[in-house]
Amino acid sequence: MTWETVIGLEIHVQLNTKSKIFSGSSTTFGAEPNTQASLIDLGMPGTLPVLNKGAVRNAIKFGLGINAELGRTNVFARKNYFYPDLPKGYQISQMELPIVGKGFIDITLDDGKTKRVNITRAHLEEDAGKSLHEDFSGQTGIDLNRAGTPLLEIVSEPDMRSAKEAVAYARAVHALIRYLDISDGNMAEGSMRCDCNVSIRQKGDEAFGTRREIKNVNSFKFIEKAINSEVEWQIDELESGRKIAQATVLYDVASNRTRAMRSKEEANDYRYFPDPDLLPVVLDEALIDEIRASLPELPAARRERFVSQYSLPEYDAGVLVSSRELAEFFEATVTAANGAAKQASNWIMGDILGALNRSEKEISESPVSPVQLGGLINRINDNTISGKIAKQVFQALWEGEGTSADDIIEKKGLKQESDSGAIEALIDEVIAANPDNVAAYRGGKDKLFGFFVGEVMKRSKGKANPGQVNEILKQKLAG
Repeated sequence: MTWETVIGLEIHVQLNTKSKIFSGSSTTFGAEPNTQASLIDLGMPGTLPVLNKGAVRNAIKFGLGINAELGRTNVFARKNYFYPDLPKGYQISQMELPIVGKGFIDITLDDGKTKRVNITRAHLEEDAGKSLHEDFSGQTGIDLNRAGTPLLEIVSEPDMRSAKEAVAYARAVHALIRYLDISDGNMAEGSMRCDCNVSIRQKGDEAFGTRREIKNVNSFKFIEKAINSEVEWQIDELESGRKIAQATVLYDVASNRTRAMRSKEEANDYRYFPDPDLLPVVLDEALIDEIRASLPELPAARRERFVSQYSLPEYDAGVLVSSRELAEFFEATVTAANGAAKQASNWIMGDILGALNRSEKEISESPVSPVQLGGLINRINDNTISGKIAKQVFQALWEGEGTSADDIIEKKGLKQESDSGAIEALIDEVIAANPDNVAAYRGGKDKLFGFFVGEVMKRSKGKANPGQVNEILKQKLAG
């Protein structure tokens, strides 16, 4: 039996504002529990919410970024339910009239093809508090610092058909919110969290299967692992003749399994009704036009420009625009490298990102700056150093052994030997020391040429100009 996976994501993004969405109080990640809870967060009698204009502006930015319909009139509602980290007994959210309507994001798949993921809506709401289980033996602590933080909940259509597609979509949303500067997207700190709705159906079926919702997944790696684990479980259940019940589940990292939190036999009745303390939000066309004019170049447009302006392959451009900081690092490197775009791309995608990954650093923390990397590329292109020596110079720059490629080349004596007389002398030594191999080469064993090149480079300690070595060596061996 062939199964098809159907996936939709709900992504919760904490918006960049200096204060909470309805109380105006400040919030800082990592503060002592309950030191930033406001009277509104605590549901104190007589308190009245006041909408944070910055959250509205950020939501409009996102809507414009996904080519969405904007809710010119949008309404806040009370979502009523009981949970210990929600003292008011309701969450202020948006239901029937959200601020952002239908839009889309195009994602690039592993085979280079583009797929469109449709977005149903994105609405503003306040975050709830946080339940703390691990620090209290047999009890649960409640931290309300996070309560009231402005959230944008982004709801996709069930358009994804694999865990890899879901990750590509989540990464695209992450890149977009960072380009727009509406959130830092820090998943480790909860600035972006993901609920994954997963179901399976037989290939060719039109009807959806019963979905289960994986709550609060906080990394791209775990999104993929959680979905694959859930799909495997659902297939096993159906092929064993059992039925799948709609449920909310958690992903257990240690066991790489999903486990049920609570059943969802029926849809929850949240008794939504318009919040009587908040007026409808009417978006002014002048405000929308002002925000549209302030938008930066977005990932899709930048990718197209990188291909046309710098003649980069689609793959390179896709990697380089995956974050705003990385794209800016690349362009600064190209400027410093006198326009050597493909070389800059190769060094960034290979050496820079590899070293960052090993040291668990972000591009903003790179010890090698764009100016330093551009200077290194220039020294390769003017034949001051070879590509092999450049790797040594890069490592020295990474470890802080010098301020520039020139500085390290000078200190370590790494300048490439380009004197043809000196190179010819080295070649003569190698030929004289290997008469049998010379005879074999002249007898037709062309592959021995690499041996001679290696011997010359070894005697020069890697400093001989490879182009000149090849040219002179061919002449000498031709005899």
